[in-house]
Amino acid sequence: MPRAFDTTTAPFDRLSVEERAELVAALDIGYFRPGQKILAKGQAAEFLHIVLKGEIEEHDEDGHLIAVLGPKQIFGIRAVVHGSAGADYAASEESLVYLLPRELLLSLIRRNPEFAVFFYSDISSKLAEASRTAKSGQGLEGVLRAHIRDARLRAPTFIEASASIEQAELTMSEVEANSLLVRDGARTGIVTRTNLSKAAILSKLPLSTPIGECTSWSLITVDEGDFVYDALIAMTRHNKRRLVVTREREPVGILEDIDILGLFAGNSQLIPGRIDRAKGIEDLAIAAHDIQSQVERLHRQGVKVREIAAITSDLNRQLFRKLFDMLAPASIREVGCLYVMGSEGRGEQTIRTDQDNGLLLARPVPEEDLLRFRKEFQEALASFGFPPCPGNIMVSNPMWSQTVEDFEAQLRRWVLTPDEDSPMYLGIFYDAVTVAGDPELLARAKASFVTMMTGETAAIAHFAKAIDLFPGSGGVLTSIMATVGREEPIDLKKSGTFPVVHGIRSLALEKGITEASTVDRIARIAETGLFDDAFARDLTAAFGWFMELRLRSQLRAHLAGTTEGESIIRPSDLTTLDRDLMRDGLRVVKRFREIVRNHFKLGMF
Repeated sequence: MPRAFDTTTAPFDRLSVEERAELVAALDIGYFRPGQKILAKGQAAEFLHIVLKGEIEEHDEDGHLIAVLGPKQIFGIRAVVHGSAGADYAASEESLVYLLPRELLLSLIRRNPEFAVFFYSDISSKLAEASRTAKSGQGLEGVLRAHIRDARLRAPTFIEASASIEQAELTMSEVEANSLLVRDGARTGIVTRTNLSKAAILSKLPLSTPIGECTSWSLITVDEGDFVYDALIAMTRHNKRRLVVTREREPVGILEDIDILGLFAGNSQLIPGRIDRAKGIEDLAIAAHDIQSQVERLHRQGVKVREIAAITSDLNRQLFRKLFDMLAPASIREVGCLYVMGSEGRGEQTIRTDQDNGLLLARPVPEEDLLRFRKEFQEALASFGFPPCPGNIMVSNPMWSQTVEDFEAQLRRWVLTPDEDSPMYLGIFYDAVTVAGDPELLARAKASFVTMMTGETAAIAHFAKAIDLFPGSGGVLTSIMATVGREEPIDLKKSGTFPVVHGIRSLALEKGITEASTVDRIARIAETGLFDDAFARDLTAAFGWFMELRLRSQLRAHLAGTTEGESIIRPSDLTTLDRDLMRDGLRVVKRFREIVRNHFKLGMF
């Protein structure tokens, strides 16, 4: 009896203690030689197979390698549950495999719904259940174990103890703070707006009274490296609503109870106010940092990646709008339309990547105004942490900041006389949404583009062919799927998100669908009957899963202070369940690519 079987990995971690003992008692072990076939496509099986040692290869009906399975990975689910294996399985080296009897497996599936969901055939059901179980309770624990530096700390403002109550109140109003740190020689205290009110109203002290007389000289401090729960304990123990945050014993910020509440509820409702109140680029830079911190916080609390992207995109657009109002001269504000494209336009941006933006003008503006705005806008975004676009798709590039008339002529050239970059330019523009200025200018340009493409079967097919910029269906994609069982890195953008985004974008263009987000486009395309609702759910789920994995990778890169490898993930970073979902997702993407290729007859190009 193989008592060493690991019941702590998915899906066996969902079994009760009694069920796990029952499972382990029933297990057997099978030995397979290199090249030995274990299951044939269409064959029923009396055992569920779990790899103990070695490697098992999965092949489709054409002999293409689909996946390579290693220790703790399961295969032959369909052969056991549905009576027909979905692929051929053979050992590629000497292998030991746990054998779980079919009758016991089916009994456990009937008794335990959480365990049963793993054996659903569709990725959307698996992901829904995985999300419910993995995220339960994560929000509160994640916040309490966050470091205090992760909270939105208020910068400390110092004032001398000799300053008057009136001066202190004016200073608080000027810096929009509810407290000041008070210096009196070597000692430091704190005075709050409540202290000032009590001194002036209840104690009837003159406004000229030095604030040293109403200052608390017993500071309650926490270090920025402490956990949030340390701050909560300190606030409760000392009955304080705010603490002084220190770094190497020097004050670096003020933490209020509402700031901790912001960690639980998120700061998305507070950031727009900071953007509105911003008086200069430096203030907007702080708001931009808050937006990025919000992404990390929401992900740590278990918020779904699509919701994180929606919140982040909305906040970024408000940031861009304020920056436009600050930097654009009247000549541009009166006749201009600032827009964003790509993932920002689709509402799928999370971690800041590169700048994708443009400017349309109703009529020409003074050249010196346009040159200055192009330069200052791009530099400001770069200072906020938005790196320049490698493809130069930015306001600073004259190709992306011109009159709407000239831009329509440019669209026509990209459509009628395309070069190698035209599909990329057209694709990213089709995702554009207005951020500031006159939205009718962008609506006019997009309507012109759609009109140009209407009925142009060859032009749309050429546009769709960009889906093959990265590995396509067949051998190359199946080799990517095979790496899920090994240690080769996988590019989530090239293998997962881009094929879905561009394939759906191409179909949306053909059908005149105006929605910008990929998920909304999938739903609208399903309504046309090109694929059914079940496949639409699986495609949406797979796309969301790749976005989730990519966000994890981006956060790791961000914490390391780099953008290198921000879309790369390694199988060793994934749990067994994650790897299974990755393979399911890649299968869905492969099927979708085939739908797109067949629909547009891309094999003819």
